[in-house]
Amino acid sequence: QVGTIVGGLLVLPATPEVIEGFAAEAAAAPEELSTIANVMVAPPMPFLPAEHHGRPVVMGMLCHAGPAEAGERAIAPFRALAAPIVDQVAPIPYPGIYALTEGAPEPEEEAARSTFLDGFDRPAAEAIVDHLQASTAPLAVAQVRALGGAMARVPAEATAFAHRRRPFMVAVGAVYERREEAAVHEAWVADLAAALRRGDPGVYVGFLGDEGQARVHEAYPGPTWERLAAVKRRYDPTNLFRLNQNIPPATQRPG
Repeated sequence: QVGTIVGGLLVLPATPEVIEGFAAEAAAAPEELSTIANVMVAPPMPFLPAEHHGRPVVMGMLCHAGPAEAGERAIAPFRALAAPIVDQVAPIPYPGIYALTEGAPEPEEEAARSTFLDGFDRPAAEAIVDHLQASTAPLAVAQVRALGGAMARVPAEATAFAHRRRPFMVAVGAVYERREEAAVHEAWVADLAAALRRGDPGVYVGFLGDEGQARVHEAYPGPTWERLAAVKRRYDPTNLFRLNQNIPPATQRPG
């Protein structure tokens, strides 16, 4: 049960030092604090000072579920990374955190890719800044999430989600208007995702687009795939339910 939280939007300048520091503080934070760092070139949003429009920023979304005093202590290290451009973090009712994304329009054209990482370091932060500055999309973003907590304490073999011990997840995306530009933005997304890779490939199925069977295998690797294919063979041997991130039924072994 969650009532009042300490949360909201914290906007910081997106230097490699700040991005790396944000990720490190998120990984070290108490479990009551959840964070999402959206790193982007700042659009002309009315709440952002004009001098920051067109410059890289970290739009941090923070949510601490616990006593207000503990929340302020948990968020203090993020405020100390750099002088905040915008600081809207405060005690609010829990549903208020969703006002940050309320009414956001669905993009007409988007290239996106997501991956798990085994770590996040300065070269990763530098790659994000370099790629954002090179993007020609009207809106390009790299989203960094620190994981762990209760999710990581569930055994990987207990459910279909096999990536419980990966410490970070990154999603990169480019929103654009002209469909004929798709190849340019798809290449940008793929290049940045490759530059960020730390450890084995892996993706959360809820962030997976129409990216081919190999990427579905990355969502359900090794023994997880084998278990799910056996379930599929038992309950849907003809693969009727296939309009999804599909796991075909396992081949029946002879004898």
